[in-house]
Amino acid sequence: MVILLKLKYFYFFLFGLVLVISSFTNLISSINDKNNALELQRKLRRVERMEIKEEEATLVNAPSNKNDVYWNYTNIPFLEVDFKDLMKENEDTVAWLQVGGTKIDYPVVQTNDNEYYLTHSFDKTKSKAGWIFSDYRNNFQSLNNNTIIYGHKRLDETMFATLQNVLKKSWFNNKDNHIIKISTPTENMVWQIFSVYIIPKESYYITTHFKDVLEYEKFLKVISKRSKYDFNTTLNVRDKILTLSTCKDNNGNRLVVHAKLIKKETRE
Repeated sequence: MVILLKLKYFYFFLFGLVLVISSFTNLISSINDKNNALELQRKLRRVERMEIKEEEATLVNAPSNKNDVYWNYTNIPFLEVDFKDLMKENEDTVAWLQVGGTKIDYPVVQTNDNEYYLTHSFDKTKSKAGWIFSDYRNNFQSLNNNTIIYGHKRLDETMFATLQNVLKKSWFNNKDNHIIKISTPTENMVWQIFSVYIIPKESYYITTHFKDVLEYEKFLKVISKRSKYDFNTTLNVRDKILTLSTCKDNNGNRLVVHAKLIKKETRE
């Protein structure tokens, strides 16, 4: 009986020791991932990025109503990025993304699935931080109706962590925040945010192809009505949509941001 009791305590001790070692290992791994992500950020931000005034900008689906909030953003300067060095670092690079009122300022990668960059960094090393990546079904050369970009929510405020800012009233009240800029090797684009919300994990909002105009029209109405705020933005089936998606919590909920393309320019 005494021997059995001692064995029981020994197994409890052993189990506790394993938990401690496992927790310590995960902590070290998390710290390393954070440091690697921050170092990559610093390195990549040295890539030439500049804001430029449009010379031959194309307004996209401009409303006839001159009081529409669309017109408040048509003079926003484009973001332009030198992709030569980025492509040498990682040939999967398809864009650079900036989100107003957040720290999101990253190159976007894309591969033939939506799994790889959940666990790999921009330099393709293993990392729980992953990287910012586009849905494999999208094409930045000829935009789908819905272009989707994913990123992890990190406690160290890297990747899509600061996308949480869009839930703050202070973010919404500053109208200058309602803009997303994207630069690709062929185009510079400005997008106007029209919907932000939290929703349980689903596949509806990440639909990329629609069987007809009516299905797309219904989609636009649904994602607009979900919004936490009223952005007072008009939408129709001629609009191209950008979707940003990240985890909200450990229960599987997602934080989603939608924006519509309002202007673009072709790069030389």
